[in-house]
Amino acid sequence: MATDTPAAKSRSRDPEATQKRILQAAKKEFSIKGFGGARIDEVADRAKSNKRMIYHYFGNKEELFQKVIEDAYLDIRTAEKKLNLEQLPPREAIEKLVRFTWEYYLKNPEFLTLVNSENLHRAKHLKNSQVIREAHSNMVSMVGDILDRGAQEGIFRADVDPVQLNITIAAVGYYYLTNRFTGSIIYDRDLMDPAALEARLQFNIDTVLRSLRPD
Repeated sequence: MATDTPAAKSRSRDPEATQKRILQAAKKEFSIKGFGGARIDEVADRAKSNKRMIYHYFGNKEELFQKVIEDAYLDIRTAEKKLNLEQLPPREAIEKLVRFTWEYYLKNPEFLTLVNSENLHRAKHLKNSQVIREAHSNMVSMVGDILDRGAQEGIFRADVDPVQLNITIAAVGYYYLTNRFTGSIIYDRDLMDPAALEARLQFNIDTVLRSLRPD
């Protein structure tokens, strides 16, 4: 367990850096062991801090995990905003969103494990998170605007629910990657081979775009 060494005391004088280090350590611990298996002692060791500082800044394990899962969702929402999808033609915007989501999952596997852990606990840490509700509401509105533009141009159906589309875009990548080990055995192919990953991405893009075509 980490102790109050002179170095630790020195680091604690920079609250922002200390909190950031604790959150990075907590993200690692929770993504590996889930909420149930993670231990505050391990977070303290990873952060080169101590439990007293963790409790001081984040209250308890429940609140620390809530902050970690909130940050995980906000990170992907923030990255999506930087795509400037509202400035792209509708079809290009949706394709870019599908591609981004897939690549984000590949680059941030801890996001998937954190979401898995929160679902095991029935989203009890997100239920009262207003910041997450607002972030996702903005995302749904943006996708809705893209769909409306596409419908006006006659390239998308007019009855597509943006929430259903967001779920589908997340699902076609999420399931593949969270089941990559069992899937590789069941289907007798390496699902993480670069060629397989690219083929899956193209399949995802084609699947989503076909679902939006007008009748």
